[in-house]
Amino acid sequence: MDGHITLEGAADAPFYLAQGDECEIFAAASANDLPVLLKGPTGCGKTRFVAHMAARLGRPLYTVACHDDLSAADLIGRYLLKGGETVWVDGPLTRAVREGAICYLDEVVEARKDVTVVLHPLTDDRRILPIDRTGEELEAAPGFMLVASYNPGYQNILKTLKPSTRQRFISLEFDFPAPAFEVSVVMRESGLDEDRVKTLVRLAGKLRDLKGQDLEEGVSTRLVIYAATLIRQGMPVQRAILAAMIEPLTDDADVKRGLLDLVTAIYG
Repeated sequence: MDGHITLEGAADAPFYLAQGDECEIFAAASANDLPVLLKGPTGCGKTRFVAHMAARLGRPLYTVACHDDLSAADLIGRYLLKGGETVWVDGPLTRAVREGAICYLDEVVEARKDVTVVLHPLTDDRRILPIDRTGEELEAAPGFMLVASYNPGYQNILKTLKPSTRQRFISLEFDFPAPAFEVSVVMRESGLDEDRVKTLVRLAGKLRDLKGQDLEEGVSTRLVIYAATLIRQGMPVQRAILAAMIEPLTDDADVKRGLLDLVTAIYG
């Protein structure tokens, strides 16, 4: 790569409102074949950011939602029976390595431990993917970029990235947008008017203050957009908030009643 990537000509990129220099850092990492780790709470815009940057950089994107059963073989590929023959089928990581695409591993710590072992030779100067089943040692094509994300505030001691893995990545920390930014995002995504969005965002801030007390997680920007969308469609405000901003946060009846009291205090 030539060490420089332009961010112009991205009119069709998914909407993302930058809060700092994260776009420039991501582009610089891409230009220099550096892997990137995104840290931040669920629903704060990490996945949208990666999709936005892939479009702005004109790069193919493979997104993998990691989970407890995701293994290295799911990423690399496996032999499958097709038409009476056994054929090798690349996984998303292998396709990205071959094509010089971006591979995004969302919530990477949720995957099985063998996944991080596979990532190590791709995140140093070797930039190779060993495929034991085929005997290949695949060198990453120009433009390949590995991006991973996780939520450090939610993970417990059994599910976190080891320092030896974290230190292979450039890291960008994400958080929920500042209120003025969040209002702009919610208005853009939902079509709801500014005054009503401002009240929703204020409520979201109050709910986030309860994280670590009554709630494990704060309400995401994604859920605020859902609530605003329901309200714009004509649903009563409190019903929309219950469905989109309260029920997804907790199953505890007492906690829900307390959260609804907060809604009543804000909306009157």
